[in-house]
Amino acid sequence: MIRSLLCLFAICMVASEIRGQQVDSLKKNLNFTVYDADAAKAMVRKASIRSAILPGWGQITNKKIWKVPLVWGALGTTGYLFFQNYTQYQDSRDAYRLATDGDASNDLQIKQPYYNVRSQPERIRNFRNAVRQNMDYCVLFFVVFWGLNVADAAVDAHLKSFDISDDLSLQIKAGASEMSGHPGIGLKISLSK
Repeated sequence: MIRSLLCLFAICMVASEIRGQQVDSLKKNLNFTVYDADAAKAMVRKASIRSAILPGWGQITNKKIWKVPLVWGALGTTGYLFFQNYTQYQDSRDAYRLATDGDASNDLQIKQPYYNVRSQPERIRNFRNAVRQNMDYCVLFFVVFWGLNVADAAVDAHLKSFDISDDLSLQIKAGASEMSGHPGIGLKISLSK
């Protein structure tokens, strides 16, 4: 516990020394603008609508292009799995229908691997139902990922206009507590503009 406090104290002391030396150079390099709420809302709306229309477009608008492959990968994977399950569903549905129609001449139309279990149509039906459930999950995950894409674009647009000034500080101070009057160590966070 004491080591942790000493490490935290040392880090704060070094940070305050570095901060004191670099404040002037930071002020020269940073251009702070006044927060415009209407412009921020317009940017959020623009990014959200673009992401809703075409996944990844809102991320491009926010200049977070590295997120586009993640969005497309998530949506593409769920789309691919949906169509793969849909093909299996059609095959198992047709195999179940042919296995239960009572006409042995139709059994040659049953595709593999269902042909091997044509005498057990309940197994084919159970597989068909499982594949149908997987299709439903794929649709659900596709919709969720699309929604997360829109939410991510909106949050990025909100944070893009978030103003961080150089007047933020964290200080460790020893002394008496103002409320209790007992000595101790406290953290003081200053947020000022």
